[in-house]
Amino acid sequence: MPLKPFTNYLLLEKNYSTLTVNAYQKDLEAFSEFIKTTYDTKEHIKYVNYSQIRSWIVYMVEKGLSNRSINRKISALNTYYKFLLKIEDIHQNPLLKHKALKTNKKVQVPFSETEITAVLDDLNFDDDFESIRNKLIIELFYSTGIRRIELVELGLASVDIHNKTLKVIGKRNKERIVPLLDSVVKTISKYLISRNKLEGIMDVNSLFLTKKGFKIYETLVYRIINEYFSKASSKVKKSPHILRHSFATHLLNQGADLNAVKELLGHSSLAATQVYTHNSIAELKKVHIKAHPRSKK
Repeated sequence: MPLKPFTNYLLLEKNYSTLTVNAYQKDLEAFSEFIKTTYDTKEHIKYVNYSQIRSWIVYMVEKGLSNRSINRKISALNTYYKFLLKIEDIHQNPLLKHKALKTNKKVQVPFSETEITAVLDDLNFDDDFESIRNKLIIELFYSTGIRRIELVELGLASVDIHNKTLKVIGKRNKERIVPLLDSVVKTISKYLISRNKLEGIMDVNSLFLTKKGFKIYETLVYRIINEYFSKASSKVKKSPHILRHSFATHLLNQGADLNAVKELLGHSSLAATQVYTHNSIAELKKVHIKAHPRSKK
């Protein structure tokens, strides 16, 4: 199934990340294989009808896939059909009237300020390369709110120590400049000294490396966060995204403007940032009850 024009469109015109494009391609190939096997046909998936797509949905439900995962796969398929409409290869999108499966909204519980302090201030970080690197990773997540993939893709040129800023390349290659705290700049300087002592650096332009000199990877970053926060938090989920969530929540709790937090997070709309406000509202309720003259009545 020729998908090159579609994947090029996503990469070059829509500025989707390589990871996203690869995921879309796998979803389309999985659907194509399902149609071929189930309906004993070699026809291209641009000729399918909605009932055939529904049968794929039923198949995935029976396999135990979550509604969220199924919606993501159907979204990939829908994006493909919209592309075919754009280039006038089809005349109607078979998913035009499709409604996404209902999903439960995930409540992301951020780390408390006490838990953050327990990791960054109370845990002992050694002076070896990996310990310095790991502390910097945690500090960057919490002080800038960057995404895991954004951290992995940081280069040496991303850091401007003189101006205390970090250049981040976000979704769809959108660039933003994020300010750095003085404490984080100090850790960066310490890390760079340790990084320069590594022998045989393979990925010379990448900021974060493994001890063998290769560019750091996403699963390692996840393990680092999980390992350190397992020592300080009993929360079920301990991930880079929870640190991003904590960054946004704690800023809002301290009175930060929602638009400012939106810019720091690299969100394209306020709606995406408002996900983080429910914890701030909970904090406001506590303040309101404690301070309002009528709360004791």
